Amino acid sequence: MPAHPPSVDVRPTTGPDEFPALVRIWRSAVEATHDFLTPADVDGYVAPILDDYLPALEVLVATADDEPVGFVALDGDQVEMLFVDAARHGQGIGSVLMGHVVARHPAVTVDVNEQNPGALAFYRRQGFEVVGRSPLDGEGRPFPLLHLRRG
Repeated sequence: MPAHPPSVDVRPTTGPDEFPALVRIWRSAVEATHDFLTPADVDGYVAPILDDYLPALEVLVATADDEPVGFVALDGDQVEMLFVDAARHGQGIGSVLMGHVVARHPAVTVDVNEQNPGALAFYRRQGFEVVGRSPLDGEGRPFPLLHLRRG
């Protein structure tokens, strides 16, 4: 069982000035867990995350010693993004973030890349079940998605 980080706080994002720090967290996590993406794939997501996704979503930030260490981004009851700095994986930060989500959204959904078994295992530990599969990601690319639901 991961150690529960005693000094992690969760708060809403402070806004666009904080988004570059969140993209750094995203990049560290993706580079550690998404072996199926090329460096060009990863680079291609940066601008849309900064300009489109984060501004349009409800974003909660996990901080340790006032520094962002992870975040979750929601669109209603759908988790669109949950990422923890790779250096902090296994410390319970993702579980803390999910605890905040399910306290407000007991019936929540998330899509997970099928090629990311660590994420699937995490969400299963959080009480999610696979309820469907898509052979392509949301952009029509050959990265199958598993659709999960909790509650």
